[in-house]
Amino acid sequence: MQVINSIADLREIAQRRVPRSIFEYVDRGSYDEITLSRNRTDLEALKFRQRVLIDVSRQSMAATILGGASSMPLVIGPTGMMGLVHGNGEIHAARAAEAFGIPFCLSTVSICSIEDVREATRTPFWFQLYVMKDRGYTMELVDRAEAAACPVLMMTVDIPVSGLRRRDPKNGLAVPPRLTLRNALDICTKPRWAWSVATGKRREFGNLTAAVSRTTGTTFAQWLTSQFDASVTWKDLEAIRARWKGRLIVKGIMEPEDARRVVALGADALVVSNHGGRQLDSGASTISALPGVVDAVGDRCEVLFDGGVRSGQDMLKAQALGARASVTGRAFLYGLGALGGEGVTLALQIMSRELQVSMALTGCNDIRDAGRQLLTP
Repeated sequence: MQVINSIADLREIAQRRVPRSIFEYVDRGSYDEITLSRNRTDLEALKFRQRVLIDVSRQSMAATILGGASSMPLVIGPTGMMGLVHGNGEIHAARAAEAFGIPFCLSTVSICSIEDVREATRTPFWFQLYVMKDRGYTMELVDRAEAAACPVLMMTVDIPVSGLRRRDPKNGLAVPPRLTLRNALDICTKPRWAWSVATGKRREFGNLTAAVSRTTGTTFAQWLTSQFDASVTWKDLEAIRARWKGRLIVKGIMEPEDARRVVALGADALVVSNHGGRQLDSGASTISALPGVVDAVGDRCEVLFDGGVRSGQDMLKAQALGARASVTGRAFLYGLGALGGEGVTLALQIMSRELQVSMALTGCNDIRDAGRQLLTP
């Protein structure tokens, strides 16, 4: 059996087991993938300071994220079509996060619905919201999240139009999966994936079923494409803040002036994110934007970090630059595609161990004390 001790190992297995169209939807970015690459190379360029002869026998990775206890400073982030990476993928990931003691955030464009995941879990999860042209249905989703006892709403603001992801149309990506000769041949070589998806609860966007059913002759893909809204503004954030009674996170902030305005409008936290390199290409990496955003908001709201997080070392670098926690997407999806729910758990175990070892070798005992002193200036 293959020894699995890194996220890269899980990625390799997932690439073999998940159809190409789904794997590359997860794995790749927009346009020429310059931003996608920068997210990783800029993280890798940061250098730790190695410290010695410090008692690191009593380490704590425990964090508090938006008032909730977490076993480590990590959130399983909202990712679309998780249930097509592996059948019932959202449920598997939510249960793994629950068992590990970290937050899980469900995407608007998940395959399993809010209600599906709530029924399958004990711990309330977070919900991510896209503001769509159908504002009435957008508010229905907010109300459904409240009914499911979601304590946190994460509003994504960096997708007024969809970035050009060149690989998806070439791969014939569709929801539900569209069978072409090429896709059919690919799926035939991946029986484990086919069985998991065929026996899953759903194969379409569970949260959007009601909205699509109200239109005539419209597919899921057509309806979703029509719902990207270039007219979304700060007034929509104000409306969501007024409607939502729980904690509110705004995801997709890269500039200090936007961060300050988010705080002024009442957000409890923000996520420094460029949508994983899947929207604006040739933009800055998230790790390079993080310090400026942290300095801009101070202690007025929590700052989470998203973009290229593949290891415990990445998490520690983000903490050192002021993040309260990191948000992972691709890392856990590789585990899900490789081994289902067990793969998500294994990904979390790998990242937790890497964080613990990196803390020890930099002389850090408590993740809450991690700061710029851990990095080479």
